[in-house]
Amino acid sequence: MRITRRSVLKGSVAAAAATTSFSYFSRKTFAQDGPIKIGAIDDASGDFAAAVIPKTQGAQLAVDEINAAGGVLGRQLQLIHYDGQSDVRRHQEFAQRAILEDQVNVLMAGYTSSEREAARAVAVKNKTIFWHNNQGEGGIADNYSFFTGPIPEQQILPGVEYMVKKYGKKIYVLAADYGFGQVSAQWVQASAGMNGAEIVGLEFIPLGNSEFSSSIANIQKAKPDFLFLLLVGSNQSQYFPQAQAAGLKYPSISSVNLQQGYEHKLFAPPTLENLYVPAPFLEELAETNPSAKKFVSAIRAKYPDMTYVNECARCAYIAVNLMSLAWAKAGTTDTDAVIEALQSGISFDGPDGKVMLDPATHHLMMQMRMAQVQADHSVKFVAELGEVKPWWLSSLGVDLTKKKESRQYLPTDDPNLAKYLK
Repeated sequence: MRITRRSVLKGSVAAAAATTSFSYFSRKTFAQDGPIKIGAIDDASGDFAAAVIPKTQGAQLAVDEINAAGGVLGRQLQLIHYDGQSDVRRHQEFAQRAILEDQVNVLMAGYTSSEREAARAVAVKNKTIFWHNNQGEGGIADNYSFFTGPIPEQQILPGVEYMVKKYGKKIYVLAADYGFGQVSAQWVQASAGMNGAEIVGLEFIPLGNSEFSSSIANIQKAKPDFLFLLLVGSNQSQYFPQAQAAGLKYPSISSVNLQQGYEHKLFAPPTLENLYVPAPFLEELAETNPSAKKFVSAIRAKYPDMTYVNECARCAYIAVNLMSLAWAKAGTTDTDAVIEALQSGISFDGPDGKVMLDPATHHLMMQMRMAQVQADHSVKFVAELGEVKPWWLSSLGVDLTKKKESRQYLPTDDPNLAKYLK
């Protein structure tokens, strides 16, 4: 399947167009004596709920800790949660309600890129600070948008290089068939070319699909050295037990599975054996990392029934803390002043160590690690990938401290990547 810029951007353009009837604020004004409001549109139901519920819990933990320490600017924080229901339309509707009716000071929303763009379009239109708090396909350069999850130059590029060196040059890709999966697949293709590797199969799987027999047959026929999996949601996670039942033994790597969907806790061993994940945080990091241990202990004390403390919980926790630091630094909740504070090189000692918000790109510099699922579904950290800066947008000349932008760059916009996508 040939990926085109037009097909990738189609969903985002539609979401943006749907916001044209919304009111527009030239400058947001909030009451200065009430709570500082954080709007969170998180999927508490539907296909993505398992991955997203911990995100809400991470945000609430941060709010409770900050309030217990006295709040920010003499005010308490209030988390206003809306169930996105794993539905793009609900994200758009709740974004409108959060900003125009509840007048939140910041909006945090979206698991999938489609959900993210539906909510983000409303936030940007109304000059509201927006955070996306999980791993994504990257490339967004926008004055009002900020990101706590890892992006392709922090996951896919080092991940493909690692797997090619360890297992070989034949790669089979299974990707969710929407913006995130399509753009991420482009990054895998480009990474393969950069490492002299070959894509021997590329399939896009519709969201909600739970049947993988034909894909498994195609993989067996192609005989790859390893798989790159970009599967999203509880339905697509059914690939793992079906592959195990079919005797598929190829090693695999993912920039989204495990760290978000914690499939190694949902399926019996050895279903996910030899799945590799480049990530800043997994709950198992608490076994060796004091910062992770402190975070996991705190969130489990508050939510003892959590199945798994995933990367989404970490991302939301960091976002709330960074916003609080920015409000304090700015001395106000005024949007322009807070953005200036966020662009000051602000940092936070988070669950996986120190993170720094890159002023030029609004993405995080973070410590990346390569994790491997063992036969018993324990997780072993097999390589330190180092502290990785979000460098790609900067390489294209993006610097949001000097020039405001509002667009998403794609691999096809970079000649160094585009030459491998023909």
